[in-house]
Amino acid sequence: MIFLPGTDKQVNFFLSSTELNDKKVLIPGPGTVEIAQKIISGDPSKIVIVVDDYDSLITMRYRLQKSGEKNIDVRMMEYANTDFRKETIDVVYAQASLSVPSRNKITKEIKRILKPEGIYCVGEIVMLKDNPPDFVKDIWHSSDILPLHIDEAAEFYEEKGFDILEKKDLSFTLKDFYQDSERLLEKESKDLTEEEKSYHKKLLKKISHESNVYLKLGGDDYMGFLALMMRKI
Repeated sequence: MIFLPGTDKQVNFFLSSTELNDKKVLIPGPGTVEIAQKIISGDPSKIVIVVDDYDSLITMRYRLQKSGEKNIDVRMMEYANTDFRKETIDVVYAQASLSVPSRNKITKEIKRILKPEGIYCVGEIVMLKDNPPDFVKDIWHSSDILPLHIDEAAEFYEEKGFDILEKKDLSFTLKDFYQDSERLLEKESKDLTEEEKSYHKKLLKKISHESNVYLKLGGDDYMGFLALMMRKI
């Protein structure tokens, strides 16, 4: 199960239109081992997952070690200041990990490391309506999320030097995501293993309040999710 906003729908959208054979793929964000394991079916030469905290690094390396997968690596670095050389990455895939206040700097870095005409697929947490209520703003603030408006997301990336190839409104996936969140939170208190608790700890902490706002307090009128397929110009 892909336990992120966008669920498996974003990665399916990505795989349906992207040639990965012998490509180097970068995936920024925690909780993305399952995404990498799905993308590996496209036969890329290498997948590198980048996280910005030590707990995610250790738990994700442990999960990959158990799986025996050799072509997926996990490294820790700042998303806006990576260790990759200029124009060395073929594809960047980000799902619900870069809708943050430092989006401008991160986008500049992604453009720097992507090869000419490299592909960037991003799943953005977006605002569906102007002037959201304070309780929605509060959960975005507490989760360090700075959402773009759904009608302005494509323009943001075009201004940064990307050609929009396709976009897909995946806001409907949030209901399944938050329902799964509630179920997992309930399960965590009962029978998750220590490994599972560690792996999901950061995500669970982040979404425990969000699920209540989205499912019960009307947050679904304001909270959306948009996937964009782009090419570096």
